[in-house]
Amino acid sequence: MRTRRALAWSAGVLGAAVTGTAVSLASRGAREAEPGGIGPGAVPPGESGSARRSTVAADDGVPLSVREVDPADGGRAELTVILVHGYSLDSRCWRFQCAELPGSTDPRVRLVLYDQRGHGRSGRSARANNTIEQLGRDLDAVLRATTGGGPVVLVGHSMGGMAIMALAEQRPELFRERVRGVALLGTSAGEVGASGLPRPWLSKHNPVTRTLGVLAGWQPGLVEYARRTGAGVTRSLVHGLAFGGREVGTELVDLTDAMIAGTAVETVTDFLDTLGSHDRRAALTGLRSCEVLVLGGDADRLTPFAHSEAIAAELPEAELVRVEGAGHMVVLERAELVTARLGDLVRRAVRRTRAADSAEKVSGS
Repeated sequence: MRTRRALAWSAGVLGAAVTGTAVSLASRGAREAEPGGIGPGAVPPGESGSARRSTVAADDGVPLSVREVDPADGGRAELTVILVHGYSLDSRCWRFQCAELPGSTDPRVRLVLYDQRGHGRSGRSARANNTIEQLGRDLDAVLRATTGGGPVVLVGHSMGGMAIMALAEQRPELFRERVRGVALLGTSAGEVGASGLPRPWLSKHNPVTRTLGVLAGWQPGLVEYARRTGAGVTRSLVHGLAFGGREVGTELVDLTDAMIAGTAVETVTDFLDTLGSHDRRAALTGLRSCEVLVLGGDADRLTPFAHSEAIAAELPEAELVRVEGAGHMVVLERAELVTARLGDLVRRAVRRTRAADSAEKVSGS
C-alpha cells in the first residue's frame, strides 16, 4: 500500500508538468455546472443564454461541440472570429473575450468557439488521430460549417495556435482568400531548441513528460487516482505553473482547474508525441497575407516568450506583444489587454477585407 501511494503521488507530480497549463494534477473528476459559472454547462458572464450550440462532425466522425455568439446589438456581423483553445483546456478559457469582444469592437463580429477533440463537450478520438495535423482538419471542418463564405479571423491559444498553423500548412489558399487575421497567443511554431530557444515543458525530450506518457499508457487508472487525490497541492501548482508571478483571483484558478478536470488522462497523454514533434515554422509564411498578432507572457513557463519572438521573426509585419508578468494562461490573467489587442486585430482585418472587396469591384467593372 505504501508503494502504491508513493507511485500515485509520483504520477500526480508528473501530471503537473504536462497539461496545457502543466497541471494535470489539478483534476478532481469532471464537474457539472457550478456556482460562479465555471462548470462545462455554465453560461459565461455577459453572454446571452441563447447563444447557439451545435455539433460539427470532424472528417473522422468525431463530434465537435460548437457555440456561436452573435453581435451584442443583434446587427449583422462583418466577419467571424473563431477562437481555438489550448491543450487540456476547453472553450471556457475564452469567457472574458466571449463576453466582451462582440460588444467592444466596431465593426460588429460574431464569435465561434468550439471544444477540440477529447476536450470539453467534444467527443473522444482514437489515439492515432490525436495529432496537430488532425486539429488543423478539425478547424477546417468548423470553419466550413459555421462561416459560409465570409471573411474570418482565427485566434489560437497554445495548442490552438498550433492547429491554426497546421491549417495554414494544409490549406494555404484559405489564408490568401478568406482568413483576414490571425492571433497566436502563448504558442510555439515548434521544437526550436536547436536554434538557441528554450524547449517548452511539453518538449518530447522532457523526461518528465515522457515518463507520464508511459505510465498513463500502462496504468491510466492509477494516474487518474493521483489526479483525484492531489487536491492538497493543486492551488500552488495551478498558480505557479499556469499563471505569472502576480496574484490572480481564486475564480481564475478554479476555472483552470475545472477545465483540466474535464480532460481524460488518455487525451492528455495521447497528444504528447504530436506536441513534441510539432514544427511548422515553414507554414508561417502562409500567414503573411493576413494581419497577425503574436502575443505572449514573459513569465510563461510552458511556451516561453522567446517562442513568440521566433514566430514574429518569421512574420516581420506581425504585431508582437510582450505581456509583462503574465504566464501561460494570459487569456484569463490579462483578459482586458488580450481582448483590446484582439479588437485592434479585428479592425485591421476588416479594413483589409474592405480593401479587398473594393479591389474586386474595380477589377470587375
